[in-house]
Amino acid sequence: MILHGEQNKKGFSVKEVSTDKSKNDCKGAYQHFIARKMLFLGVCLAILFFLILLSASIGGTTKGPSEVLQAVAARFLPVESDPFVMSIVWHLRLPRVFLGIAAGIGLAISGAAMQGVTRNPLVSPFTVGISSAAAFGASMAIMFGVGYAGTGTYIIILSAFAAALGCALLVFGLTRLKRPSPETLVLAGIALTYFFGSLTAILQFFANEQQLNAMVNWTFGTLSGADWDKVAIVFAVLLLCVPFLIRISWDLNAMFSGGEETARSLGINTSRVRTLALLISSLISASIICFTGIIGFVGLVAPHLARMAIGEDHRFLLPGSCLVGAILMVGADIVGRTAMDPIILPIGIVISFVGVPMFLYLMMTRDTHWA
Repeated sequence: MILHGEQNKKGFSVKEVSTDKSKNDCKGAYQHFIARKMLFLGVCLAILFFLILLSASIGGTTKGPSEVLQAVAARFLPVESDPFVMSIVWHLRLPRVFLGIAAGIGLAISGAAMQGVTRNPLVSPFTVGISSAAAFGASMAIMFGVGYAGTGTYIIILSAFAAALGCALLVFGLTRLKRPSPETLVLAGIALTYFFGSLTAILQFFANEQQLNAMVNWTFGTLSGADWDKVAIVFAVLLLCVPFLIRISWDLNAMFSGGEETARSLGINTSRVRTLALLISSLISASIICFTGIIGFVGLVAPHLARMAIGEDHRFLLPGSCLVGAILMVGADIVGRTAMDPIILPIGIVISFVGVPMFLYLMMTRDTHWA
């Protein structure tokens, strides 16, 4: 109940007015707000399941969705399945699909977190230079005769990961020399991007034909060579890092919507949140690109697509970005495997051709606002 004053002919009187209706209206609006976002997440999950089934069904030997489901069920249930189909599905197709899902989830949530803490729509996991640093690390391993076979593959992976993570730490170290700010971070990342790009170009200039071919192929970005060990490593990193980003979603909301001054007034240590979010995002991205090569578009566009659909609340934006990123990766891989069959196009190239027109269309037809 509230007290409401009213002037009448006999003077001023006070009467009670019920607030039950306004409370119900607010509750209904909030339920609609939540239902819309949950519907979007549910639709994305359904689309992703369909794409997983489709991706596992196509290839050099086409298998129907029922055969794929039977092969998957036979692994856990007393169901009979063709051993040849099971071998193809479990050892060739599903590792590729799940590595694409893991890569999409990691790159997308990293991009959403970095855009949130910097309040910059152009920031992605590769803004701090980790993609060019990873390319330099891989090129160094290739240049010194490691090759792509056997143990050499993991040396290239470790070299790319170490260079990418080292670049991220170097960026944060440089920003400490000046007053830490999103602008300083972005500028330092751009500078190191060009620096490591130049170092990679020098290595390519002196490389022989075989080494140059391996260096260039690594930068295309691909899911070829995926296996369950790589999938397990990437998912382990995601399980360790993603919950932290979800946990600070309220802090990201405050920093994104109100700016650092508003966030600090709410008791948020903005410098700590920004540093940890960017370091974790860099760790996730480095863990992915050392296995897949450079796939730079997902971390930029997936958060924007999710934001256009469900708004800027990071409680829903982060999981929404994960699902959109996974859909983009699996969908682009399907296109790359079927567009010029039997040639398999690298996913890093395909996802740019598929995603850029979609992003430009949405950007031109939707009214997006950045604080």
